[in-house]
Amino acid sequence: MAPAIEALQSWGLDVLVPDGLFDSDNQFAGSDSHRAALLQQLLDDDSIGAILCCRGGYGTVRIVDSLDFSRFARRPKWIVGYSDVTVLHSHIHATLGIPTLHATMPINFGTSPTPATESLRRALFGETAAVEWTPTESPVPSPRPLRLSAPVVGGNLSILYSLLGSRSQIDTRGKILLIEDLDEYLYHIDRMMQALRRAGMLDGLAALLVGGLTDMHDNTVPFGHTAQQIVAEAVGDAPYPVLFGAPFGHLGDNNLALPLGTKMTLEVSNSKKIRIFAP
Repeated sequence: MAPAIEALQSWGLDVLVPDGLFDSDNQFAGSDSHRAALLQQLLDDDSIGAILCCRGGYGTVRIVDSLDFSRFARRPKWIVGYSDVTVLHSHIHATLGIPTLHATMPINFGTSPTPATESLRRALFGETAAVEWTPTESPVPSPRPLRLSAPVVGGNLSILYSLLGSRSQIDTRGKILLIEDLDEYLYHIDRMMQALRRAGMLDGLAALLVGGLTDMHDNTVPFGHTAQQIVAEAVGDAPYPVLFGAPFGHLGDNNLALPLGTKMTLEVSNSKKIRIFAP
């Protein structure tokens, strides 16, 4: 945490580390009731401009239904993180329609600035730098030039799968859907993509952004497809662009900040460069 606190202070921010933040209860940072109370305190504190979740892992789904977002809805603030924080992103988008920030977290900070931390700094201070990349290892044909604007939603694929059928499930129709994941078996990726397909979450998208699919595993008898191929197969011949290699997710220093729940412009140039930026 020390490198993150030092960096945030160097940006001119006041950093509050609440009491009990580092409590422990087996795999969790304290009991469910403790973690819910701590987050509720931060959601209700009007002096706080952003809540940076320290790390991902697992556990947010156990407390999200006990949180009261009514005061947060009146005075919104940035909720920042990725991975398990996708629970908060999705719940807030589905129930309140308030933007959040998919970005690196304090556990990922080092002693020197990185593209991930610099993009977080820019986002927190309202700068609108575009994120640009060239797709690599794409199992679909190179995208044709395009320009479209739509809200961005999504995050961690495993979390989106776990929220299916709940009030935290996001509406993806007409939106740019981001998916990413880490440390999964390839057949799990297929299971989750098929579930999203059957639930209609891959229908009517404006575009699909595929971020990091990192450290995938296979069985002794191989699944036979890469994670990228599994995603492409689940989408099939959908009429919207499917863009791989997006610099979001479990990518270490290259996990760039992306506002979720708000309209962004997506552009593919004649040179196949992809950009996403605030319109």
